[in-house]
Formats: sequence, C-alpha cells, structure tokens
Amino acid sequence: MQVTQDVQTDSLTRLKQAFVTGMWASLASIIIGFAFKVWLAQWVAKGDLALFNSVVDLISLSLILMTGFRSSMVVSYSQTRNDRDIINIFRYFLIGMVLLTWGVVIPYIKHGLHIRAEYLQLVGIIFGLGFKVYFTNLVAMYRMYEISNRVTWLEPLANALMFGICYFGLGLDALGSLFYGLTFSSLGIAGYMYLHRRRAIATRPLAKVALGPEMRSYVKKSFTASLEAGASILMIYITVLLTIRHFSLDELGDFQVVVRPIFTYMTLLFVFPIYRFVLPELAVNLRSGDHRQIRLIRSWIFRLSAVVSTIFFMVMLIWGKSLVLLLFPADYVGAVPVLFHFSIFFIFMMLNGYQLAYIKAHGHFTESLIIRLVGIVALVAAYYLVAEFTANVVAIIVALGLGYLAMFILSTLAERRILKSLPAEPLPQPS
Repeated sequence: MQVTQDVQTDSLTRLKQAFVTGMWASLASIIIGFAFKVWLAQWVAKGDLALFNSVVDLISLSLILMTGFRSSMVVSYSQTRNDRDIINIFRYFLIGMVLLTWGVVIPYIKHGLHIRAEYLQLVGIIFGLGFKVYFTNLVAMYRMYEISNRVTWLEPLANALMFGICYFGLGLDALGSLFYGLTFSSLGIAGYMYLHRRRAIATRPLAKVALGPEMRSYVKKSFTASLEAGASILMIYITVLLTIRHFSLDELGDFQVVVRPIFTYMTLLFVFPIYRFVLPELAVNLRSGDHRQIRLIRSWIFRLSAVVSTIFFMVMLIWGKSLVLLLFPADYVGAVPVLFHFSIFFIFMMLNGYQLAYIKAHGHFTESLIIRLVGIVALVAAYYLVAEFTANVVAIIVALGLGYLAMFILSTLAERRILKSLPAEPLPQPS
C-alpha cells in the first residue's frame, strides 16, 4: 500500500511540476511574442499584418494535421517502445502532407484568394513549419519536457530576431521580412530540437515499416487524431473566413492582430499543457488502474480552470478597453467587445481540453473526433442564428464560444459514459 501511495504522490507531483513549468515557459513566450506583435502593429500596415496572418493560417491548417500524430505517438510509444516504426510512419505521412500542401495550398493562395505573396516565401513557410512539426512531435513522444518548454519561449524570440535581420540587415520590406523571418526561425528551432534530442537519443534510420497489429492501431489512431487536430484548427479558420466574407478588412485586422493572438496565448498558456502533460499521466494511470489518481487530476484541473477563467473575465470586464488602448493604436478598439465575449466562454475550452484528453487516454479517438466535428457544425449554425439579431462582428466570437459549449456538453456525456463502464473499484483491505 505504501508503494502505491508513493507512486500516486510522484505522479501528481510530476504533473503539477510539468504543468507549472510549462505555464512559465508559455508566459515567457507570450511576453516575447505579444510584444513583437504590438511593436509591429505600431508601424506595419494593418492590411499587411492581416494578409500575413491569414496566409500562415492557411498553410498551418494543413501541416497542423501532423500535430495530431503527437497524442497517438505518445500513447503508442509508452505502450510498445517501438520508436523506429512509429517515427518512420510519421515521416512518410509528413512528407506526403508537405508535398500536398505545396501542390494544393500554394495555388489556392496565389490564384484562388489572389494574395500577393511571393512563391518562394510560401514554399519557405511550408518547409520551415514542416521541419518544426517533425521535431516537436519527436520531443513530445520521448517526453523531453525540458526541451519542449525551452523551445516554447525560444520560438517567438527567434522569430523576432530573424525579422529584424531580414528588415534592418537585408533591407527587405516588412511583409517579406515577416515571411522569411518565420521561415528561418522555424528552421532554426527545428535544428535546435534535433541537436538536443540527438544528445540523448540517436536518430532512427529511415526504413521499411513492419505493420503489425500494434502499428496498424497506431496508424488508425494517428489518422483520427490528425483529423481531430485539423477540426480544432478549422474552428478558428472558419471564424477567419466568416470575418473575411461578412465584415470589412478593418474588422479582420482587429481579429487577426488583437483577438487572435490573445486567443492563441490563452490557449498556449492554459489549454495546451493539458494535452502535453495531463494526457500522458492519464494514460499511465489508466494502464495501472489507478482511477483515484485520475479523480485527483480531474479535480485539480477543474479548480484551475475556474480560477483562470474568473480572473480572465474580470480583467476583460474592468480593464479590457484600457489594456487594448495601452497596447495597440486607437483604431483597434473594436476588438474590445470581441475579447470580452471570448472571456465568457474560455472556461469551456479548458474543461473540454481535459475531457477530450480523458476520452483519448481510453483510446476513444473516434469519439473525440466526432465531438470536434459537432463543435464545427454548432459554430457555423450559431453564427447564422446570432447574425439574425446583430450585424456586429461580436457574432463571430459568440458563435465560436457556443461551438465550444456544445463540445463541452458532449464530452461531459462521453466522460460519464466511460465512468459508468469502468469496473467497480475493490474496497481497501485491512492491513
């Protein structure tokens, strides 16, 4: 009994330490990245910033599918220790996705949306982000939390430095410097992860994959998880498209320059650590049958979500306008009501993050995907419903919040169904 208690204590302590360390690393990333965006907003044309962020969104949407492999790679490696086949399967899928993005997304950006970006700039973004995704997933699979947390704050710092080199050193224009700066910084971060990972674990050779039952299960879960990751990003992408379609470039700038970064940073700070640290711990405790530890983790995440969401809401309610005017020019003041409504729904993002991690830890990747897809349908339906009552851009963020609310309700029902299916825990035996 004492050994079990020690394992439980170590597990909970390890989770809290990793989570808190990840939050501090994310906070450093937020400070650096947000300061860079605020500085850019002071002098770079609003339209250029909106176009740059929209192009990155489009390219990221395809490559982000590969981040869906991350959860299945973590779970499969912890179960099989067959990193050779797991990595090679991931390599083949990533190469295919990079080529597909190159052949489909670039023509769509150039000829479908008529966005003025050079061909070499777009190709560079694809390869830079592709390499970064590859090494990020490997670091996550091997659970190298120290490297992962270090990269979290190094990435925006490298992006800002490379932009400065391109703009001030090479004399490129602002838009070109944004594209090339992101490409070079992504490649640099990928190289950093490669070197530090290689010091601990040798690179696995590119080889033919032995598709046994375990690897087939891994491929199936990875494919489903990739679709879920795409569905998650698609929710944000849909809000961008709805803003482009129904509102002005000025309102698109409010969303892309102010709302989108804050949305991203809050997610990076409080939601991503759930997938990075809580999911592996849930998987470990499920394999050992330690459901008491899972209840402790759940209780801690729910308390943390309530505290964070309440503080976020109060800050936006009392100081939202003052903060936006302090950090951005006055023509971005239209983002204030959008941010306030986002703060109302943020708690559902955190809680839904835990519940989806719990569902995937049980191996129910398909159910998690279905919940994401329902969230997308709810988002679109909610927008056109809310748009009947208001023509304000706030309708976009309200619809997004209602989409997350629908997901939270479904994930709660799924969690309860899983709990009912678990065998009853044996009563403790007297010592």
